[in-house]
Amino acid sequence: MTPEALVRDHTVYSCVMGSRAFGLATDDSDTDRRGVFLAPTPLYWRFDKPPTHVEGPADEQFSWELERFCELALRANPNILECLHSPIVERIDDTGRELLSLRDAFLSRRALDTFVRYAAGQRRKLDADVRTHGAPRWKHAMHLLRLLASCRDLLHTGRLVIEVGDDRERLLAVKRGEVPWPEVESWMTRLAGEADEAAVKTPLPPEPDRARVEDFLVRTRRSSAG
Repeated sequence: MTPEALVRDHTVYSCVMGSRAFGLATDDSDTDRRGVFLAPTPLYWRFDKPPTHVEGPADEQFSWELERFCELALRANPNILECLHSPIVERIDDTGRELLSLRDAFLSRRALDTFVRYAAGQRRKLDADVRTHGAPRWKHAMHLLRLLASCRDLLHTGRLVIEVGDDRERLLAVKRGEVPWPEVESWMTRLAGEADEAAVKTPLPPEPDRARVEDFLVRTRRSSAG
């Protein structure tokens, strides 16, 4: 079975991500699609195993096999967790619906480390751009601010909301380069500090509910084997 056929025939969940999901889309925004497919269990009985992820077949489309997706979500991978909370779902079946019902099982205090570590890496890239070119990549700066705000709110409420809401216009001003870099830096520093403060009293559990997710995966694999 080709990778394209796995995505075409065995996708359990697909959504739109990027600016369109975040509420930051403009007329020239791409449509980024992300999905999860369930490779039929008999494919694992062969020497050549199914792929853990597939790029395409459409432009700006990327999909993960269910087990790989769950592994990354349990590690609090920011991009994966955000996929589970997209407001724009394009395709879903019963397995996909059960996956979404497990969203809270993936959330834990690990998010502080993974979100902040990812943000720190992006911040270093922006700082390098400023040193080299005199200005950051403003679109990347906008998305880093969005990520930091999302992390802060997740730690504070225990819920992950990826839409930017009332921050839309201010963030788009950053994307257009209309906000001075020192002001953007100050905003980033404040958001990171607020995330640290929220982590002290976060309602998130220390660890994700791995057993609950594994039970779902085993039942799904067993059903697919029939």
